[in-house]
Amino acid sequence: MRALRGCRGRGAVVGTVTLCLAAGWALQTPGGVSLVVPQHNINATVSQNILLSVEYSSRGVATVEWKHLSSWGTTKIAEWKSGNYINISTMYKGRVTTFENGSIQLLNVGMRDAGYYFITVTEEYGTNTYGTIIVNVYEIIYEDLHFVAVLFAFLAAVAAILICFMWLCNKSLHLFQKKTTHKLTASTTEEIELETIEC
Repeated sequence: MRALRGCRGRGAVVGTVTLCLAAGWALQTPGGVSLVVPQHNINATVSQNILLSVEYSSRGVATVEWKHLSSWGTTKIAEWKSGNYINISTMYKGRVTTFENGSIQLLNVGMRDAGYYFITVTEEYGTNTYGTIIVNVYEIIYEDLHFVAVLFAFLAAVAAILICFMWLCNKSLHLFQKKTTHKLTASTTEEIELETIEC
């Protein structure tokens, strides 16, 4: 009877120890990934540089992947593994800068860059998390106004030159007429004097 109780006591102790070891192992095992997206909407103008800011944390080595979804389709932007490699799509070469915290910077954005940007952070043990940023890109209106202003200034300058040219032509014509009238008057006077002498 005592032997039986002793076995049961030992079994309870072993079970408790096993449970504690399992809990400790679960806490120490790498796993879990979190992602923070501070700004879910970004408004930009054409030719501007924008930062798609995120912050991820992971117990193990994580892979970060960015994709762009728009009316033109889905495009993979970049993929990299923490402290390892960076793979940027050909379409985005020279236009994308990646950061260790998972953020990317897009340089010289255009209208085609508007849309949804998806980030996926996948840990080596299979855990993953997602984030989305919406980017709106607007054309710069003042460029059109600038063009109109330059065109107006050009036309005003041409008009001013034409007015000056016409004024000079008019002045020259007036001087020419004055000289011609003076010559005619002088020759008429000479003719009258000659007639008077002949008489």
